[in-house]
Amino acid sequence: MGRIMGRLILKSEVPLLVKDTIIMTEIERIGEHFQANISNRFIRPILLQLSLDKDVWTLLEHLTEKHEHYQYQGSHLDDLYRQVLAAARFVSAARRDLLPNLRHRFDNSSSEGQDKILRDMAVHNLPSNLKTFADMVKGLYEKLVILDEKAAKTKKPIHLSFPGLQEIDQLLEG
Repeated sequence: MGRIMGRLILKSEVPLLVKDTIIMTEIERIGEHFQANISNRFIRPILLQLSLDKDVWTLLEHLTEKHEHYQYQGSHLDDLYRQVLAAARFVSAARRDLLPNLRHRFDNSSSEGQDKILRDMAVHNLPSNLKTFADMVKGLYEKLVILDEKAAKTKKPIHLSFPGLQEIDQLLEG
Protein backbone atom coordinates (compact mmCIF):
# COMPACT_ATOMS: atom_id res chain seq x y z
CA MET A 1 0.00 0.00 0.00
CA GLY A 2 1.07 3.56 -0.64
CA ARG A 3 -0.01 6.89 0.75
CA ILE A 4 -1.00 9.83 -1.44
CA MET A 5 -1.98 13.12 0.22
CA GLY A 6 -3.27 11.46 3.38
CA ARG A 7 -5.17 8.73 1.53
CA LEU A 8 -4.33 5.07 1.73
CA ILE A 9 -4.41 3.49 -1.69
CA LEU A 10 -3.34 0.23 -3.21
CA LYS A 11 -0.23 0.46 -5.37
CA SER A 12 -2.25 -0.45 -8.45
CA GLU A 13 -5.05 2.00 -7.66
CA VAL A 14 -4.98 5.55 -9.00
CA PRO A 15 -7.38 8.08 -7.44
CA LEU A 16 -9.92 9.45 -9.92
CA LEU A 17 -9.04 13.02 -10.86
CA VAL A 18 -12.11 15.14 -11.59
CA LYS A 19 -11.65 17.87 -14.18
CA ASP A 20 -15.22 17.99 -15.50
CA THR A 21 -16.11 21.62 -16.32
CA ILE A 22 -19.74 21.18 -15.28
CA ILE A 23 -18.68 19.91 -11.85
CA MET A 24 -16.05 22.62 -11.46
CA THR A 25 -18.62 25.28 -12.41
CA GLU A 26 -21.05 23.82 -9.87
CA ILE A 27 -18.35 23.99 -7.17
CA GLU A 28 -17.67 27.61 -8.09
CA ARG A 29 -21.38 28.46 -7.82
CA ILE A 30 -21.57 26.73 -4.43
CA GLY A 31 -18.61 28.77 -3.19
CA GLU A 32 -20.02 32.05 -4.45
CA HIS A 33 -23.39 31.36 -2.85
CA PHE A 34 -21.80 30.34 0.44
CA GLN A 35 -19.56 33.41 0.63
CA ALA A 36 -22.23 35.92 -0.36
CA ASN A 37 -25.28 34.54 1.40
CA ILE A 38 -24.20 32.34 4.29
CA SER A 39 -20.70 33.22 5.41
CA ASN A 40 -21.01 36.96 4.95
CA ARG A 41 -19.77 39.59 7.41
CA PHE A 42 -23.04 39.56 9.34
CA ILE A 43 -23.55 35.81 9.75
CA ARG A 44 -19.96 34.50 9.85
CA PRO A 45 -19.29 35.36 13.55
CA ILE A 46 -22.33 33.29 14.54
CA LEU A 47 -21.40 30.42 12.20
CA LEU A 48 -18.03 30.11 13.87
CA GLN A 49 -19.82 29.25 17.10
CA LEU A 50 -21.12 26.01 15.58
CA SER A 51 -19.55 22.98 17.21
CA LEU A 52 -17.95 21.32 14.20
CA ASP A 53 -14.61 19.55 14.01
CA LYS A 54 -11.69 21.48 12.58
CA ASP A 55 -11.57 18.98 9.71
CA VAL A 56 -15.16 19.85 8.75
CA TRP A 57 -14.32 23.57 8.68
CA THR A 58 -11.16 22.91 6.62
CA LEU A 59 -12.99 20.74 4.09
CA LEU A 60 -15.83 23.27 3.86
CA GLU A 61 -13.27 25.99 3.21
CA HIS A 62 -11.69 23.93 0.42
CA LEU A 63 -15.10 23.48 -1.21
CA THR A 64 -16.28 27.06 -0.87
CA GLU A 65 -13.11 29.15 -1.08
CA LYS A 66 -10.33 27.22 -2.77
CA HIS A 67 -12.21 26.02 -5.85
CA GLU A 68 -10.10 28.16 -8.21
CA HIS A 69 -7.00 26.25 -7.17
CA TYR A 70 -8.55 22.96 -8.26
CA GLN A 71 -10.24 24.27 -11.39
CA TYR A 72 -7.13 23.82 -13.51
CA GLN A 73 -5.43 20.85 -11.90
CA GLY A 74 -8.58 18.94 -11.00
CA SER A 75 -9.67 17.40 -7.71
CA HIS A 76 -9.60 13.81 -6.52
CA LEU A 77 -13.06 12.29 -6.30
CA ASP A 78 -12.55 11.08 -2.75
CA ASP A 79 -11.53 14.62 -1.70
CA LEU A 80 -14.70 15.98 -3.27
CA TYR A 81 -16.76 13.38 -1.42
CA ARG A 82 -15.11 14.48 1.85
CA GLN A 83 -15.89 18.13 1.06
CA VAL A 84 -19.51 17.37 0.19
CA LEU A 85 -19.90 15.38 3.40
CA ALA A 86 -18.40 18.27 5.40
CA ALA A 87 -20.83 20.70 3.73
CA ALA A 88 -23.72 18.39 4.61
CA ARG A 89 -22.58 18.22 8.23
CA PHE A 90 -22.33 22.01 8.28
CA VAL A 91 -25.90 22.34 6.95
CA SER A 92 -27.21 19.90 9.53
CA ALA A 93 -25.42 21.66 12.41
CA ALA A 94 -26.57 25.10 11.24
CA ARG A 95 -30.18 23.97 11.02
CA ARG A 96 -30.04 22.25 14.40
CA ASP A 97 -27.95 24.71 16.44
CA LEU A 98 -28.25 28.06 14.71
CA LEU A 99 -31.60 28.57 13.01
CA PRO A 100 -33.92 27.96 15.98
CA ASN A 101 -32.63 31.00 17.90
CA LEU A 102 -30.89 32.99 15.19
CA ARG A 103 -32.81 36.24 15.67
CA HIS A 104 -32.14 36.26 19.43
CA ARG A 105 -28.39 36.21 18.80
CA PHE A 106 -28.67 39.58 17.05
CA ASP A 107 -31.28 41.39 19.17
CA ASN A 108 -28.71 43.20 21.31
CA SER A 109 -26.40 44.00 18.40
CA SER A 110 -25.34 47.61 18.02
CA SER A 111 -25.70 47.89 14.24
CA GLU A 112 -27.33 51.05 12.94
CA GLY A 113 -28.70 52.40 9.68
CA GLN A 114 -27.71 50.60 6.48
CA ASP A 115 -25.71 47.93 8.36
CA LYS A 116 -28.74 47.08 10.48
CA ILE A 117 -30.91 46.72 7.37
CA LEU A 118 -28.33 44.52 5.63
CA ARG A 119 -27.81 42.44 8.78
CA ASP A 120 -31.56 41.97 9.22
CA MET A 121 -31.86 40.90 5.58
CA ALA A 122 -28.98 38.40 5.98
CA VAL A 123 -30.57 36.96 9.12
CA HIS A 124 -34.06 36.83 7.61
CA ASN A 125 -32.82 35.11 4.43
CA LEU A 126 -30.43 32.65 6.08
CA PRO A 127 -32.90 29.73 6.27
CA SER A 128 -33.72 29.93 2.56
CA ASN A 129 -30.06 30.56 1.66
CA LEU A 130 -29.07 27.51 3.71
CA LYS A 131 -31.70 25.45 1.88
CA THR A 132 -30.37 26.66 -1.48
CA PHE A 133 -26.84 25.75 -0.37
CA ALA A 134 -28.02 22.28 0.70
CA ASP A 135 -29.77 21.77 -2.66
CA MET A 136 -26.64 22.84 -4.53
CA VAL A 137 -24.46 20.47 -2.48
CA LYS A 138 -26.92 17.64 -3.11
CA GLY A 139 -26.84 18.38 -6.85
CA LEU A 140 -23.05 18.28 -6.81
CA TYR A 141 -23.11 15.00 -4.91
CA GLU A 142 -25.47 13.47 -7.48
CA LYS A 143 -23.17 14.57 -10.33
CA LEU A 144 -20.17 13.07 -8.52
CA VAL A 145 -22.00 9.76 -8.07
CA ILE A 146 -22.81 9.63 -11.78
CA LEU A 147 -19.17 10.34 -12.65
CA ASP A 148 -18.04 7.77 -10.08
CA GLU A 149 -20.29 5.07 -11.51
CA LYS A 150 -19.20 5.79 -15.10
CA ALA A 151 -15.53 5.65 -14.13
CA ALA A 152 -15.93 2.45 -12.08
CA LYS A 153 -17.11 0.37 -15.04
CA THR A 154 -16.63 -3.16 -13.66
CA LYS A 155 -15.28 -2.10 -10.24
CA LYS A 156 -17.32 -1.01 -7.25
CA PRO A 157 -17.91 2.79 -7.30
CA ILE A 158 -16.15 4.72 -4.54
CA HIS A 159 -19.35 6.20 -3.10
CA LEU A 160 -20.71 2.77 -2.15
CA SER A 161 -17.97 2.16 0.39
CA PHE A 162 -17.09 5.73 1.38
CA PRO A 163 -17.71 6.24 5.10
CA GLY A 164 -20.49 8.70 5.91
CA LEU A 165 -21.91 9.20 2.43
CA GLN A 166 -24.93 7.04 3.22
CA GLU A 167 -26.14 9.84 5.54
CA ILE A 168 -25.90 12.68 2.94
CA ASP A 169 -29.64 12.83 2.22
CA GLN A 170 -30.53 12.88 5.92
CA LEU A 171 -27.98 15.63 6.67
CA LEU A 172 -29.01 17.83 3.75
CA GLU A 173 -32.77 17.41 4.06
CA GLY A 174 -33.09 16.91 7.82
